[in-house]
Amino acid sequence: MATSARTAVKAIQDIMRKDVGVDGDAQRLSQLCWLFFLKIIDDQDQALELSEDDYRSPLPEHLQWRNWAADPQGITGDDLLEFINQELFPYLKEMPLRGSHPERGQVVREVFTDAYNYMKSGQLLRQVINKVEGIDFNNLADRKHFGDVYEQLLNDLQSAGNAGEYYTPRGVTSFMVDRIDPKPGEMLLDTSGGTGGFVTCSIRHMRERYVKTLADEQAMQAGLRLIEKKPLPFMLCVTNEQG
Repeated sequence: MATSARTAVKAIQDIMRKDVGVDGDAQRLSQLCWLFFLKIIDDQDQALELSEDDYRSPLPEHLQWRNWAADPQGITGDDLLEFINQELFPYLKEMPLRGSHPERGQVVREVFTDAYNYMKSGQLLRQVINKVEGIDFNNLADRKHFGDVYEQLLNDLQSAGNAGEYYTPRGVTSFMVDRIDPKPGEMLLDTSGGTGGFVTCSIRHMRERYVKTLADEQAMQAGLRLIEKKPLPFMLCVTNEQG
């Protein structure tokens, strides 16, 4: 998955470089984030629809990824741009909190508050969407690689430090967690969550050492706290073990 994820991201970046509306790596990263987010939250919605009889997605049916993006031969060109710019984005920025889990709608609204579609070519955007659709975000064993992909993208941005985007190498994060030795039932707070690396390492640490029963798992999850100004799809992917 790590190799295929990086390959897919590189292919997406190469497509975006052909679009006159995307100027630089920072905009490519922003574009990639909201596309990944919509794919991930739709995957999660479909899983919740199977596990919860009364679950309803916070997104109306026609705005769900599966209904406008998943078909590789679907809407494209000017029609796609009009749909995204005039219908999808305006709705998500002011989305009412509906469905059986309104807190998920709140997350969507916060993510899209500062999001923007930079691409000007609907044909190129369709190519990007098809690449995103081809990525499997549901493999739990491989989710951690998307944090690595995001960090590599940040590392590629020469202005990352000036933009306030910093990350901690995973070796350092793992050492910190080993020394802290968190246990189920304890409160764990990361006030600068970023890609969720510290929380992810902590979850892995507790599951390897202390989580033996369902009660242990529930106690662990109840104690996790993470704050990040801009929730990112990579963070959802690597930290949301339960969908």
